[in-house]
Amino acid sequence: MDRLDPRTTHGTTDPMLDGGQGIVPGGAPAGAFSPWSYRDEAGVADTDLVGYKVEATDGGIGKIDEASHEVDGSYLVVDTGPWIFGKKVMLPAGTVNQVDHDDRKVYVDRSKDQIKAAPEYDETSHSDSAYRDKLGGYYDDTYGNLPPGTAR
Repeated sequence: MDRLDPRTTHGTTDPMLDGGQGIVPGGAPAGAFSPWSYRDEAGVADTDLVGYKVEATDGGIGKIDEASHEVDGSYLVVDTGPWIFGKKVMLPAGTVNQVDHDDRKVYVDRSKDQIKAAPEYDETSHSDSAYRDKLGGYYDDTYGNLPPGTAR
């Protein structure tokens, strides 16, 4: 398998292709952000991602403890170990940019600071719709830092 640079978006060279939706390295995927669905181009399929390492745009954040493949409800629960004092974080599936099955790594298109600032994960509320709305909204808002004039 050819290795792809996880910090870039592949498949197009012009950020205004794909119907003007825009593709920017590390930025929003083409079209509307769907927090609870894996992107087709990420290479997830129905793979069991438990145990895979997770890489943010600026380095590793931990290992996957739980991975869901629910339709419009997929997510990852990542054990951050000492990075955030042993806490776990929940990442909506839409943040997954690419999966490298050979190295058992999942690349997400958010920085460590963005992940650290996300609404706190609570094992008892991860299926609660209010928590999911809050978390999905937070990650959707993190795309607000795109360069001016870039469509999303």
